[in-house]
Amino acid sequence: MKKLGTDHVNLDQKVYSQLKSMILDQNLKSGSKIYQEKLAEDLGISRTPLVNALKKLEQEHLITAIPRKGFYVREFSKEEMVYIFELREVLEGLAARRASLRISGSQIQKLQNLFKGLKISEASGSVENYAKEDRRFHHFLIKIGGDDLLSNMLETYSVITFSYLVKFRGGLVRSPQETLPEHLAIIEAIIKKDPEMAEQAVRLHLKRSREKLIKDFAEESQNDSQIK
Repeated sequence: MKKLGTDHVNLDQKVYSQLKSMILDQNLKSGSKIYQEKLAEDLGISRTPLVNALKKLEQEHLITAIPRKGFYVREFSKEEMVYIFELREVLEGLAARRASLRISGSQIQKLQNLFKGLKISEASGSVENYAKEDRRFHHFLIKIGGDDLLSNMLETYSVITFSYLVKFRGGLVRSPQETLPEHLAIIEAIIKKDPEMAEQAVRLHLKRSREKLIKDFAEESQNDSQIK
């Protein structure tokens, strides 16, 4: 694990970013307790910047503080996940609109290279690679189209989404075969610098994923009730 304590410049922010990445990468799993002394030692820092970072993550609802027990990585309910997709639909739609108006030539080239040469199949390795590219795509979109506040909000929602879904969906709501054409439509709209088309393409993409989640959750509940 990368030691952070050797550089004191913006240390609280660096610890915060590192912990966020650890949640995203499942090094800190949903529902798990955060052992502060061990984590501070691994990161090469004192407890103070670690606690400051944990409190910031608590404000973003990624961490839960339980009195007399400590900090835990927050677990999200099915209902909360549906609500997060509603928020992403609106906010990422805005980010796409703004991205289409401000994207540079070099950024267009990077956007065009996303998903290129990626093999799409049901094989686990292929799905895993697609999930990584999916995260890269949404992160890039947020980076181009968001200011600091919007970007931070959307990155938090992306971390929540992936950390919830990775346990049983590989981080994806729908199959690559279904979502790849949607991603390409978003890319095309942004490259054409069409803000209306870009926003609508992103909103449709996330709306379909939200509807799939609702359907799947309903089926799971029905199956559970039948077993009982």
